[in-house]
Amino acid sequence: MNATAREGQTYGGTSRLVRWVNFVKLPHTVFALPFALVGVVLASRIAPVTLPMVLWVVVAFTAARFAAMGFNRIADRQYDALNPRTAMRELPRGEMSVGEATASVLVACAVFVFAAWRINPLCLTLSPLALVIVLFYSYTKRFTRWAHVALGLGTGIAPAGGYLAVTGAWSEPWWLLPLLVLVVLTWIGGFDVLYALPDAEFDRAHGLHSVPASMGIGRALWVSRAMHALTVASLTAAGVATHSGALYFAGVAVAAAILTWEHSLISADDLSKLDAAFFSVNGLLSVTFFLFVLAERLFL
Repeated sequence: MNATAREGQTYGGTSRLVRWVNFVKLPHTVFALPFALVGVVLASRIAPVTLPMVLWVVVAFTAARFAAMGFNRIADRQYDALNPRTAMRELPRGEMSVGEATASVLVACAVFVFAAWRINPLCLTLSPLALVIVLFYSYTKRFTRWAHVALGLGTGIAPAGGYLAVTGAWSEPWWLLPLLVLVVLTWIGGFDVLYALPDAEFDRAHGLHSVPASMGIGRALWVSRAMHALTVASLTAAGVATHSGALYFAGVAVAAAILTWEHSLISADDLSKLDAAFFSVNGLLSVTFFLFVLAERLFL
């Protein structure tokens, strides 16, 4: 790849807004935000939901994701400068200073804590722990191949956060929230393994760890498939735990079909469709599943 080429799934233009949107890939918020809202919908069976509450959940999730992505860009800036795929990101090419990026992360963290305060006392109490979890991922590639799991955990707390925002208390049964975390952890972790496939040689050469770098592309594909099988199993178990109906399980079936389609686009010999599989398919999955869960809550 030419070092002057813009990374996939970014926007052209030189405005300050475009720069900030590309810096944290803001449209990718759509990946896991619907799962935070799934947590809200499931919790609505226990406690009432208000529009301001939903808006604060969206603000909290978006701020936490901005902080996590911005912190990752700061932590990885030296590696990004060496990798042809990422060399044109804002920090490596000098379009944004480290100080400016750091300030944005601090502001995002403050917004997240403020949103948690507006939601309820439990969310405020847990907000520092949530920030530690989402920021910790950025250093895991230095010492473990399972950094994908750390990324999944950072995003996986989203549906649990949505649930706690509504109820202000732990779930019953107690294992429902860990199960919801597992859903998103395995989903995000599984497609992050796929996202790391093109960087396997770069990671090995620079002492970074990932499943593709340590196990090879063929085995990494099987790891991703196994994680996504666990995603479907966890979604099914969560439906049983919440006594969900036909529309919920139809959503699980559609999610399983989308994941199967995703993996059909990629093979060890052909990664040409990876960009489409990573971005389009996963965005479709989260939005579609949320709509099934919402429809069941509204109409059944």
